[in-house]
Amino acid sequence: MRPIHKTTSLSMADAETEVRRTLADQGFGVLTEIDVATTLRNKLGIERAPLKILGACNPTFAHRALELDERVSLMLPCNVVLSAKGGQTTIRAVDPRDLMPSGEFDDLATEVANRLQAAVDAVPEH
Repeated sequence: MRPIHKTTSLSMADAETEVRRTLADQGFGVLTEIDVATTLRNKLGIERAPLKILGACNPTFAHRALELDERVSLMLPCNVVLSAKGGQTTIRAVDPRDLMPSGEFDDLATEVANRLQAAVDAVPEH
């Protein structure tokens, strides 16, 4: 799977703030948030580098996709992942063109991918 991605020297907290802002600028809200590192530490006693999954949704795009095929709900919301390592924060977003079958979803998947790419690209480098 090819992700939409960017690496920044922003701290993970600052990168998350920027990602939330740039997603909102593109019409996405964050519906879910999973702090993987904290969950693994609390549930299994495992320490790992910071990793957070944000479930982003643009209601207009979600509605259009569901109108085409309700099974697309299996892929909602769009995951945007932040991870930190070595003083860098990496931002990755799922590319919907890799998840949706070709044909009736092509235009919508490309539009969503372009918006996610614009949000990730808008995060400052540092």
